[in-house]
Amino acid sequence: QVQLAESGGGSVQTGGSLRLSCVVSRMTNCMGWFRQAPGKEREGVAAVSGGGSSYYADFVRGRFTISRDNAINTLYLQMNSLKPEDTGVYYCASRDVRGCNIYAEQFTNWGQGTQVTVSS
Repeated sequence: QVQLAESGGGSVQTGGSLRLSCVVSRMTNCMGWFRQAPGKEREGVAAVSGGGSSYYADFVRGRFTISRDNAINTLYLQMNSLKPEDTGVYYCASRDVRGCNIYAEQFTNWGQGTQVTVSS
């Protein structure tokens, strides 16, 4: 069973930055970040393949950067220029099959999440 543990969440003001980390027991060919705001559906934020290809939701492209360090089994999400609408619980997740995208339903292993709050 793949285990994932997120960290790095916190509270920042609009325009601030945070870096989320996720320590994974076993890296897969596709690792992703997702978020869920109160009362909203979970949405894909970014994903990165084993070959280094990255995928982003339109609402974070140019502001967030996803990366992975396979040597230490860690996934990162660098978040810059944060906005209040970025507020939510951020989850890291992995896929066990070929391909890579930001569709939550295709990810099978999930962390418990870390809270990100952006104040206006």
